[in-house]
Amino acid sequence: MIEQVLQFDTELFLKIHLGLSNGFFDWLMPLMRNRFFWSPLYLFIIIFCIKQYKKQGYYIIGMILFTFAMGDLIASRLIKPFIARVRPCNDIDLQNYIIHRVPCGSGLSFPSAHATNHFAIAVFLICVFYSRWKPILPIGLFWATIISFAQVYVGVHYPIDVTVGALLGTTIGLLCAKLFKTLQPDF
Repeated sequence: MIEQVLQFDTELFLKIHLGLSNGFFDWLMPLMRNRFFWSPLYLFIIIFCIKQYKKQGYYIIGMILFTFAMGDLIASRLIKPFIARVRPCNDIDLQNYIIHRVPCGSGLSFPSAHATNHFAIAVFLICVFYSRWKPILPIGLFWATIISFAQVYVGVHYPIDVTVGALLGTTIGLLCAKLFKTLQPDF
């Protein structure tokens, strides 16, 4: 059963990594997964929270950082070393199929920390701001999804890596939002 799932995962990876290959995605997807590309968004969130919500804005920012730290800790420090799955771009069996769109890195693959962290932050922000601004739901989910998809497209993660990362991140985001609302009930 596990072998069949891994085979399906590899086939789906190749369909995305090779089958969707085009010049526009080759330009766009490396940007989507680059943390510096999103720096203006992160800066906007910080400024918006402080300007709009004053003292509570600092609590929101603190919880975003806590949410990120929990996602990274659980995905990168706990699960990845335990599972020890090799990235597709480092997999010897796939070396003739990989298009090197970004540096592969030596890290492990399962789960995707990018997917975990971005879904955690997106879900946290959705839970905190949805009652005030409904468009945050599709925007937040699209943001986390495009970053996760880019991880597969550029060849550094398998689809299951980002799917499990998204589920893990969603769970972390929900729990951190619940903690925030417990600590800040009047928000």
